[in-house]
Amino acid sequence: MSLPQANDAATVTARVRTLNRDDALARRDTLIPELVRHNRLYHTDDAAEITDREYDLLYRELELIEDRFPDLVLPDSPTHRVGDATVDGLMPFVHAQPMLSLGNAFSEEDLRDYDIRLRKRLADQCPPVIPYIVEPKLDGLAMELVYEDGVLVGAGTRGDGERGEDVLHNVQTIRAIPSRLATATPPSRVDIRGEVLFDVAGFHRMNETRVARGDKAFENPRNAAAGTIRQLDPSVTARRPLTFMAHSFGASEGVDLPESHHEQLALVHSWGMPINALNTVCDGIDAVIEAIAMIGAARGDMATEIDGAVVKVDDVRLQRELGFVTRSPRWAIAYKYPPEQTTTELEDVGFQVGRTGAITPVAYLKPVRVGGVTVSRASLHNADQLLRLDLRIGSTVVLQRSGDVIPQVVGVVPDDQHDDRPAATYPETCPECDTPLVRDGDAVVIRCPNTLSCPAQLRAAVRHFGSRLAMDIEGLGEKSVEQLIESKLVTRVSDLYALTVDQVESLERMGPKLSELLVANIAKSCAQPLRRVLTALGIPEVGESTARDLASHFGGIDALANASLEDLTAVHGIGDIVAQNIVTWFAAPKHSEEVTRLRELGVQFPEEDAVNDQPTNEAVAGKTFVLTGTLPTMTRGEAKALLLAAGAAVKGSVSKKTDFVVAGADAGSKLEKAHALEVAVIDEDTLRTLLGVA
Repeated sequence: MSLPQANDAATVTARVRTLNRDDALARRDTLIPELVRHNRLYHTDDAAEITDREYDLLYRELELIEDRFPDLVLPDSPTHRVGDATVDGLMPFVHAQPMLSLGNAFSEEDLRDYDIRLRKRLADQCPPVIPYIVEPKLDGLAMELVYEDGVLVGAGTRGDGERGEDVLHNVQTIRAIPSRLATATPPSRVDIRGEVLFDVAGFHRMNETRVARGDKAFENPRNAAAGTIRQLDPSVTARRPLTFMAHSFGASEGVDLPESHHEQLALVHSWGMPINALNTVCDGIDAVIEAIAMIGAARGDMATEIDGAVVKVDDVRLQRELGFVTRSPRWAIAYKYPPEQTTTELEDVGFQVGRTGAITPVAYLKPVRVGGVTVSRASLHNADQLLRLDLRIGSTVVLQRSGDVIPQVVGVVPDDQHDDRPAATYPETCPECDTPLVRDGDAVVIRCPNTLSCPAQLRAAVRHFGSRLAMDIEGLGEKSVEQLIESKLVTRVSDLYALTVDQVESLERMGPKLSELLVANIAKSCAQPLRRVLTALGIPEVGESTARDLASHFGGIDALANASLEDLTAVHGIGDIVAQNIVTWFAAPKHSEEVTRLRELGVQFPEEDAVNDQPTNEAVAGKTFVLTGTLPTMTRGEAKALLLAAGAAVKGSVSKKTDFVVAGADAGSKLEKAHALEVAVIDEDTLRTLLGVA
């Protein structure tokens, strides 16, 4: 029976209808290996022999045969990749061997120091030059695939390194991952590790389709891959163009793996698994540096996103000799490229009004791809930054983004027409309420002083009030806040507690059930602890950590409202500026009136037992910590709670005043800044030791 032609879909359907069971069985046994072969040619060997349309017709023919003869469906049929039944929830996946994180290098000097450290550790066993392999550091979702007797039976995310999430139902839909290894003598068990990711072209095509049907485009390939692989419905995953690249082995049984890493990659590739074509074997650190530069130069033209390069000792025997330190192998390190920069046109500058009235300039840009995302806007921070950059509408600007850092304009490309273009200048009045703007002395922040009636400030204040770390009012999202304010049902925060179900139900898309639920959630928030209410009030500089300290020290809202500057600065972690902000806030009649009204409408401001403010853990009390990356066994929220309870301060950014940076896997710019400022960097194990917790 000949293969169908590309324009012959109707003929394929008609032909399958005429097959008897024996002919269908014979055709199935021809189609499955053919589809597997073409899958491998396309995804693994980059040597496709047929068009996508021809592949789709072969695939459709097998689907039609299985529909007519269900008893002919094989467990590992290629058609199972379309996604089977939805799962109720993601189950735990335990790694037979821990999936470890890597240390980081940021410069040539870091790499040469790393080579010297390895030489000292290897001592007499060190060869004249250490054999390395350099691989692109793929910006995807770390994945472990489990094969037993050559058949894919398990797949799990990295998680904390010991335990991840079972996502086999989604991984089975990815065509680049073979459901059966291409070997006549498969291992009894082998765990293959790599990255699930989107190729750039497929990601853009998917986003174009989403936008065309009215859906929101995904921000970047990495986040989209992580969200896709955690879907409960595998049919969603099957519709998205995910791929996979292998980079290492985990546990294995029944196979003698080669004694070099590059030969191990060649073996896994021979089994039908994609690997990166830019993997480079290097003799010595000089060759490593050249390979990293080569990969960096090719970065913009790669089919997939990368966020660095990984350097590994190629000799497995040397790997075993070097061993591990804490949660990382000594024989591998990740090199992080400097922040990626590009240029684009500045189309306009707009001005946003924040919750506290601060006016922030925003650059509107001709869309451009940088650092793994398509960027069309970037914060310009403040008036001084705007003046320093001398931005002109229509100029070419330099845009930078690194890791999880917000895109920023860092410069202007000079040209002869620069001075002729209109300058970007601050408005004199608020863009939302037309109130004249003010600047407090030498402060860099320019504000709208209309804190009660400015729509932008009210929207931000209500969203902040109901946010997860404040009053935690489920259902009070951006859209519902917008509707409540536009309808004049909420003109100040306390109005939330006067809402009725009938009022909420009058809003667009708010039916009886949603309205009842929102009103009930608002009422439920009345009993939130004092620290949350203080966070919600939006006192300048009083965030979650400071609110907790204030609640613990003063015990109640009245004691705090009547506190003097001296009383406030006596609290651990409260400086002169924060103390003055608190005194000023409570002294304003509009704020004291709002606190009174919140009380009248049911907010309880529950008192807490005032505690002795003397810290109990001398190792961390009074110290400032910054958390970055993914910790092995605890969330950053859990680590933050432990530090706060021990008397430490936890900040969101690194400065010279930072005492410790706690770094986990995939730490970004905060770790770079810590190295630059020579701030102590510790891991989770060291943090636990300092805290005295198991």
